[in-house]
Order: sequence, then structure tokens, then C-alpha cells
Amino acid sequence: MATLGIHKDFLMEFARLEKPVQKRVHEVFEKFREHRHAGLHLEKLENQRDPRIRTIRITKFMRGVVLAPETGDSFLLLKVMPHDDAIAWALKHRATVNSATYGIELRDDVALEQATASVPRIAPATGSEGMFAHVSDKDLTRLGIDGDLLPLVRHLSDEKHLDALHKILPEQQYDVLAGLAAGLDPEEVWRESIAAQAEEALRSSHAESGDQLTAAMARSQGRIALLSGPDELMDILSRPFDAWRVFLHPSQRRVAYRPSYKGPARVTGGPGTGKTVVALHRAAHLARQLPADTPAGAILLTTFTRDLAADLRRCLELLVPEEELRARIRVANVDAIANELVREDRGTPLSIVTDQKAIAARWSGIAQRLGLDQTGTFLDQEWRQVILAQDIRSPEAYLKASRAGRGTALSPLRRAQVWRAVEAFTKELRQAGEWTFLQVCAEAARLLEPRLERPFRHVLVDEAQDLHPAQWRMLRALVAPSPDDLFLAGDTHQRIYGNRVSLRTLGVSVTGRSHRLRINYRTTREILSWSTGLLNGEQVDDMDGGVESLAGYRSVFRGPFPETHGATGKAEEIAALASQVAQWVEGGVEPEEIGVAVRFVRLGREIAQALELLGVPAVVLGGGPAGFGAGVRIGTMHRMKGLEFRYMAIADVSEGTVPMPAALTAPELDPQQYQEDMLGELSLLFVACTRAREALRVSWHGKPSPFLVRSTS
Repeated sequence: MATLGIHKDFLMEFARLEKPVQKRVHEVFEKFREHRHAGLHLEKLENQRDPRIRTIRITKFMRGVVLAPETGDSFLLLKVMPHDDAIAWALKHRATVNSATYGIELRDDVALEQATASVPRIAPATGSEGMFAHVSDKDLTRLGIDGDLLPLVRHLSDEKHLDALHKILPEQQYDVLAGLAAGLDPEEVWRESIAAQAEEALRSSHAESGDQLTAAMARSQGRIALLSGPDELMDILSRPFDAWRVFLHPSQRRVAYRPSYKGPARVTGGPGTGKTVVALHRAAHLARQLPADTPAGAILLTTFTRDLAADLRRCLELLVPEEELRARIRVANVDAIANELVREDRGTPLSIVTDQKAIAARWSGIAQRLGLDQTGTFLDQEWRQVILAQDIRSPEAYLKASRAGRGTALSPLRRAQVWRAVEAFTKELRQAGEWTFLQVCAEAARLLEPRLERPFRHVLVDEAQDLHPAQWRMLRALVAPSPDDLFLAGDTHQRIYGNRVSLRTLGVSVTGRSHRLRINYRTTREILSWSTGLLNGEQVDDMDGGVESLAGYRSVFRGPFPETHGATGKAEEIAALASQVAQWVEGGVEPEEIGVAVRFVRLGREIAQALELLGVPAVVLGGGPAGFGAGVRIGTMHRMKGLEFRYMAIADVSEGTVPMPAALTAPELDPQQYQEDMLGELSLLFVACTRAREALRVSWHGKPSPFLVRSTS
């Protein structure tokens, strides 16, 4: 039976093909289903660098490129390109085995020879050192850099020279050099990019026999996916933009497929580094380790919102095609789990208050009735960030409680006044038969505390940075302390709901089991650089008593710089934005691959109307799965969380909108909370910008947001 491997470049090029050509690719490789690959007519070329690289006719104008050894039954699908380009690529390239990872590399021999021959012309300026002067030849060789490339590496003077070699260097070797260029030391690069594959190669070398190509492909899982059969290939080709989740960089794989963690584990990293992908693979790995008689739903994969949970469920279907195995993993958002537990205990449905304006009005009414000088906003924040956060159940406990992070000091008398307001607020809710989401989570945690049997064997949490301490206490109580009990994925740079936590104080210790991802797989370097510029000078906590860092955070993709556009008025901004989106569509971008983020839904509806007038379909995202309906996706910045698009436009990033005044605590009332609110608004813009894969456009009318000065200064 043929072993099929698919290179990620094949997949990305396939995704950009016209539909009739995609259909023909399906038909050609359908022959693998019946094991008739001998009839595929894999053609050899004359004077090629690697005789194992063959081409195959797709259409009159398109060819595929396949690595097919002389012996054995393994095939690696490499490229789909126009006829002449495919021939030229096949003639110049050679497949080799990396000396550190023992995985397959693709080398552009002709270009590398030309680059090496030109070393004297790109030598560093007199008196300057090469960018890798601090790394020894021994370390470079240990990291898999070929000896014949060392002279070229030694003469690279800056990142521009390295970037120029991106497309011709073997991917693994470029990855190593990019990590070193980003400031990682050789040992960090070894752990991130090499160690897991090298260890796997050592373990598997004793068992290998026969087809060496299959073994080398298996060791290249960051760039090559081994398919279980032709059905899986067809499924991947039917959803090419989703299928990148099949590919795991070594730094991701060592986290996702570690045999076991002794306790809670965590993966962090900036946007696009694949934290969600790691969590999905970890869930699949844990499901496969469970006994055959394990009941359904033994593993919980959870996140902050229903929309994100729906996206996780869709991705899990792609990653785990076996229905019986997938049934072991329940996907639901945190509040839904809490609601279910409390509803089962009470025997009746719960009435949840979700209108924040109504909640604020109730607090304000109580403050006025009790004659307090605190505002309703202050009381609501004190209740959520101190009382609920610390699970305080008595006035005596509140008097002794730490209020770290709250900028306004409270005397014992004022604390007593606040407690009276809290009692009045909760009494009103009880009398109305109403709950807030956080109350439900707190109650669910209390119900779970005395139980010996917990609902789940393993709990995995995505977007962990947005959860409140009450939600964390429930999650901790859902699973008994044990190996692999909790697995967390998140990035505090993307915290947009202001929930600060200390995992350690909540019984979730990840010391020694925390891993950071640094390679962005979604966003071009230009968009990434512009977006991270928004966060210049900001200190962000890591949820565990330290400071989170984007050091070493980098992208492997290049593209155009983000565009910014100012307009005198809203109508002018909408017209220009709609015109740009229409041009993207005319240029071949599918409407569903375009996202438009706004601060307010009303503006989103106006943009949708403008697009419809230009003949461009548009969907304003609301309830239900984000992918429902055909057309450009338009949604609030909050709604865009967890989504991604090839082309992204952010509208009305104007003064008075971003940051939104209503989202800010008055600085004179609580200066510390004001700073936290500003950081939340800044993170929201950062999240929206990093939804883009290839192109980003940011616009405003009137004066631009003061945040935009950060990325341009």
C-alpha cells in the first residue's frame, strides 16, 4: 500500500488554484485510492539534480511535482505549479536529510551555488561582524546547518541578507538562522526547533527498515503530513485553508505530544503561533491514550465564548476523523458547563442577566438609594475583581481581603458600605430569579468542591487569558489533581476582558510545565511588526507572577506593509473601504477570505450596505457559527477573536472610538483601573490587526486613534 506524504507548500499552492484545476488535481490523485499510482505517469527529467523528483500532468498548463524513490512505495506530493515553473523547480531542487533532525529538506541547489559563489560581494562592511559571529561553527553544525553553507552564513551581515535567502535555503536551516537572528541563543533554538525531532529519530532508528523515505517523512512533521490513506488526502484538499492545522512545528509537537505532564501544563505565545492547534492536538493525543471502554465526553476542550467553541468543534472534526475517538472529547464554552451543573442541581433553567447596561443601572440605583459616593461602575468592578475573584463570602473576609490592582484605597468604613451594596445587589438578583454568568461559575465550583468523583479526566482550556478567577475555580474543580489534569493555551497580550488572575493562588501550578511558542504561522512579518508596535512599552503579566514577553516572536512569511487611510468623514471612510474590498475581490480574493472589524455593529451594517451596492456580498456576524452565510465577514473587534482572514480591514480606528470612552474608568476615580482599561482597549486593537494573514488595512475618519501613533513612531 502506498504511503502518501503531503508538503505544506503543495497545500498552499493548491488552495490558490482555480476551482476547475483543483477538481483535476482531485481526479489525478484519486488513482491512489485504488492503488493505481503506477498509472500516474510520473515523468523523469534530463539533467535534474535529484532523479527521484518527478512531474505529473494535471492539465495542459499545470503540473504536479512528486518525490518518488526508485524503490519502495512512498510518495511525497511537493508542488502544483504552471507547467514551465514546475519543470524549472524540479530541475533545480534536491531532497536531502537534515543532519540534526534527520527529516527531509528541499534544497534549491542552483540558487544556493550561485549565492555561495557571490559571498565576496555580500561580505559584511569592513570593520563590522557578521550577524552570526557570536555563534560558533560547532553550534551551527549541531543545529543542522550544512558545512558547505557555513561560508555563506558567516557573510550574512543583517536580516535583509537572511531574508533574501529565505526562499532558497532549506526550510529547517532557515528556521534555525531566523531563530538565532531573533535573539535566541543556540540552546533555545535547539530546544525549539531540533530536540524533539532528534530524540524521535534516535528512538526510531533501531526500528527502521525498508523504505527510508517513509521514515524521513515521518521525522518532518512540521512540514510534511503523513496521511492515513487517500480518503484523508481528499478530505484535506477539500478544505485546504483549514488543513494547515495538520502541520506542527517541532516546538509545537513536543508540547502537544509529550507522553505526560505531572500536573497542569501551559502553552503561551503571540497571535498566530498555533496555541489553539497545539491544544487540539493535545486533546486528540489524550483521547488516544484512554482505555477503549472510556465513556464519551471524558475530556473537556473549553474556551471563553460559544463562537470560539463552535470553531474548536469544527477544527476537531478535521483533526480527528474517527467519530468514536472524537466522542471522547466534549467541546463547550466555560459558561455553558457551569450553567449545566447548576441547572442540574436546581432542577430548573437559569435566567442569566447578560445586559451590562441593566447591571450598571442596578448598581447605580443601589448606590443612590444607600447614599454612597461610589459610582455604579466602581461597585460592579469591586464585586467582580475583588469579592467574586477571591470567593469572599462574608463582610469579615472582605475587610481582610487584598485589593491589589485596585487603585482607590478603601477604609474599613467604606468597605462596610461596599458590602452593604453587594448584599443589596445579590438580594435583588435572587428576588428576580436572576444570575450573572460569574455567579453561576462560582456556584458550580461550590457544588463540585465536596465531590469525590469529578466530571472529566482531562480539561483543556483555549484563550485562557480571558477567564475570570471564578471560572478558573470551576475549571480546577472539574478534574481531580493528577497527571495531565489541566492544559492551558493563551496569550495575555490578547486579554480583552480585563480578567487578571494568579494561577498559582487558584491551585493551578504550571511551574516547570510552561512552554512559549515564538513562530507566527498566520501573519506576514510586515503585519506582525506593525501590530506588535502597538504594544511598545507595555508590560503584560503572564498569569503566574511574571511578565509575558514577545522576545523572539517572528513570522516566516513576507508580504506588503499594512496600509493606513484617513478620511474627513464617516461616509468618505466607508466608501473608500468598500472600494478597496471590491478591488480585493476583483483581484481573486474570495469574499469569505476577507474580514472587516469595527468597534460598533451599527457601522458594520453600514459597511455591509455599501459593499452590497458594489455587488460584493457581506455578512454581519451575529449569533451562531462565524462561517454562516456567504460574503465578506464583518464583525466587532470582540467578535473577530479567534478568527483569521487572508485580507483584513479595521474601520473607524478614530479618536473617541478606539479607545472607547465608555470602556474606560475615569482616571480620577481609579488611575490604576484606567491604565488597565486602556491596555484592554489596546489589546483589542492588537487582536483585530493580527487576524490578517496577507494584507491589513487600517482606516479612520477625523483624527486617528492615539494608539496608531505607537506603530508609526
